[in-house]
Order: sequence, then structure tokens, then C-alpha cells
Amino acid sequence: MEKLEKNKFRYGLVGRDISYSFSRGYFKEKFSNLRLEHCSYENFDLKEIDEFKKVIGENDDIKGLNVTIPYKEAIIPYLNELDFQAEKIGAVNTIKFTPEGLMGFNTDAYGFRKSLERHLKRHHKKALVLGTGGASKAIAFVLDELGIDFSFVSRNPSKNQLSYSDLTAEILNENLMVINSTPLGTYPEIEKKPAIPYEHIGRKHLLFDLIYNPEKTAFLKEGELRDATICNGLQMLEFQAEKAWEIWNS
Repeated sequence: MEKLEKNKFRYGLVGRDISYSFSRGYFKEKFSNLRLEHCSYENFDLKEIDEFKKVIGENDDIKGLNVTIPYKEAIIPYLNELDFQAEKIGAVNTIKFTPEGLMGFNTDAYGFRKSLERHLKRHHKKALVLGTGGASKAIAFVLDELGIDFSFVSRNPSKNQLSYSDLTAEILNENLMVINSTPLGTYPEIEKKPAIPYEHIGRKHLLFDLIYNPEKTAFLKEGELRDATICNGLQMLEFQAEKAWEIWNS
């Protein structure tokens, strides 16, 4: 008897240096729990974004992809269409394969909002967003939706952005939410952290780190030492992964 194809539905993650990936382990466990033996999830580790064309050309059985750093913006020219939210954000982390071509979505915004809302207090009216990459765009979108004023902080600030050297006690006291969207502190370089004046962080602050490995980054440890509320990116990833699964199956 002819052996049935083992993985009829393939999903995966596009990124660079992604052996640590949350997504592969998450979906492997999900497929196992749901007894979806016909589904698989794999990493497509690309040194350059133009390798994406080869991934698509050689794998016509892929049903959906996630996208992570550094390609959330660079992937857009390779797609046929963006949904409204992804277009407004300007970054894509989920791709659905449709008869009309590749459609881009952003589930980071959904995941971030669901994870953030349970920590918000009335005094969290202004925020600093550390980093200006693709993930920061979803953060900005959500803060806009929630009516929270924010400023970007960058090593190379453009107009209307702050540099790390600009951060004073006054600015930290005004911005009681600090969100790290940079990769600083990700395993294995767990000692690294954004260069902000942590001595001005206090118990009214909320420090949110999009990093999930380690569970408690050096950035979050600094906040914890000063009695700030802290939150890592694990729940955000779980929410966005479930939203991606919903999109692929809609």
C-alpha cells in the first residue's frame, strides 16, 4: 500500500537566526494536543529576505507562515495583498496562502493589546517605546487605539523621536509605561538591556518586554528591583499565535 503523505499541511516561521523560536515548539505541541498528525511547523531561516522567493517556489504545500525579525517590513513587497490593519501598521507577522496569492496580516497588535490590557492602570497615560523596528509599529498602533500618548526612543532618532541620552528623571516620571521592542536581552545575551536611567523607575511604572526568553530579562529585573509592574512577551506570543491559526483556517 502506498504510504500516505505525512505532512499534508505545512506551516512555518520566516526569520533570521531563529533556532530559539517560540513558534515551532508552540505549534508542535498544539498539533499534538489536537491530534493533527497531518500538520507540521518548521523554521525557514533566511540570511537575506530575497531567499523568500525560493521558499515559496520550492514548497507549494505551505498553508501559512509567521514572520519574525528582521523581516516584518521587508517581507511586504513579496506579498500580493495586506489586510487593513497590517497595511496601517506597516509590518506583517502572518501570511495566509490564498487562491489569489499571499496575504499579509499583523497579529502582533492583537497579541500585545490582549496581554497589555490586564496590567493597565489609570495613571498609565504616556509611554516610551524603546526601538523603532517592525515590532514597534504594532505597539504604536495599539497605543494609538487605546489613546495612550507615546514617544519612540532610538539609538539613531529621527524627527520627533528621543535618543537614549535624552531620557531624564522628568521624562521617566511623565511616562509611566516603558515598552522594550528591541532584541536587547534575548538569550543567550541575557545580561544586555536598553540604556535607560533605571534609577528613575518606580512602583507606578509598567515595564513591558516583548522578549520571552529569558522569562525575566535584565530590563524587567531592573523594574522589579524598583517595585514596578513587569510583563514579558510570552502571553503576547501565545495570543498572536492563536490569532494566526484562526486566520490560516478562516
